Amino acid sequence: MSRYVAVVDAINYRIGRVAMYGIFVLIGILLWSSFSKAFFQPSLWTLEMAQFAMVAYYILGGPYCLQRGSDVRMDLFYSTWTDRQRAWVDAFTIFFLLFYLGVLLYGAIDSTVYAFDYDERSYSAWRPYMWPIKVLICIGVVLMLLQAISELIKDIARVKGVNV
Repeated sequence: MSRYVAVVDAINYRIGRVAMYGIFVLIGILLWSSFSKAFFQPSLWTLEMAQFAMVAYYILGGPYCLQRGSDVRMDLFYSTWTDRQRAWVDAFTIFFLLFYLGVLLYGAIDSTVYAFDYDERSYSAWRPYMWPIKVLICIGVVLMLLQAISELIKDIARVKGVNV
């Protein structure tokens, strides 16, 4: 179990550290969009590419955020609890996340298969293929699922008083 946690945490840490620089890609695309609208013919691809960059940014950064505990939680009672109480609550509530991610992955895979089968393209003037972003979403959801399982293992270890 500790090997699983170490491997998943290492993978998501590295991917998250790379993904965090995606904000600069997004800024560059949006700057180009503004620049091209002011001085040239407006680019057809910038709005959609900015959306794709934003999806990549948050879908690949999500597991890193979960790993680092940077997610948002209602802290009304949580901050007053002991580490063990927090681990109990986190171990219970993570099952809701796992269910949600399972449903999300099912839908993402189904949508990705559709994109490949029918050469799905966007309805915009640029008309990019949709499969690259859909594959990225599937990868991001799998990484989040693996990280959620890692967090569950860490919570169970904390409840038992074991260090993972």
